[in-house]
Amino acid sequence: MARMPSAQRRRQLTEAAIRAMARDGVARTTTRSIAAEAGVSLSVFHYCFDSKQELVEAVITTITDHYVGIVKEALKPRASLEETVRAGFQAYWDHVRAHPDEHMLTYELTQYALRRPGFEHLARRQYELYGELYTDIIEQLSTAMGFQLRVPVPALARYLAAMTDGLTLNYLVLGDEDAWTDILDTVTAHIAGLVSPDRP
Repeated sequence: MARMPSAQRRRQLTEAAIRAMARDGVARTTTRSIAAEAGVSLSVFHYCFDSKQELVEAVITTITDHYVGIVKEALKPRASLEETVRAGFQAYWDHVRAHPDEHMLTYELTQYALRRPGFEHLARRQYELYGELYTDIIEQLSTAMGFQLRVPVPALARYLAAMTDGLTLNYLVLGDEDAWTDILDTVTAHIAGLVSPDRP
């Protein structure tokens, strides 16, 4: 087994955990099965992670990172705010369609953490992370495009997190791809109505 830096090995094990959990479910995925998925010994897993709790937190953060970079890239300022926002939502939606099992895993992780004593804070941290990421995106876009919000940034960030969370779950349950076009257009128009194009 080739030696590699600890941070790289943690990343390897986290990605292996995501694959195993998406395939087998969180409850059925063991540290041994994750090590096997990564092609390393169990001792390597325990060297990189002190607990399954630490691993679950790494999985939540990594799954979120998978699509955040794609969305941020798509949110580069375009001719209008509507086009910019629509591009960001489209990038997220494309990721959901391409990786449904990964997005399904995020909901399972939430339920797993809420039901397992001592893990509850991970579910809270998961949703705090969503809010922080949307806050960062909103502030960056506001600076780049020069608009002022009609609502507080934290409120809009939580709204967007709740909206995308609900829409994703709706798609995973119903599988209605055609409905998303109208939904994204509606959400884009709504978000555009919450900003003033020019700063005072």
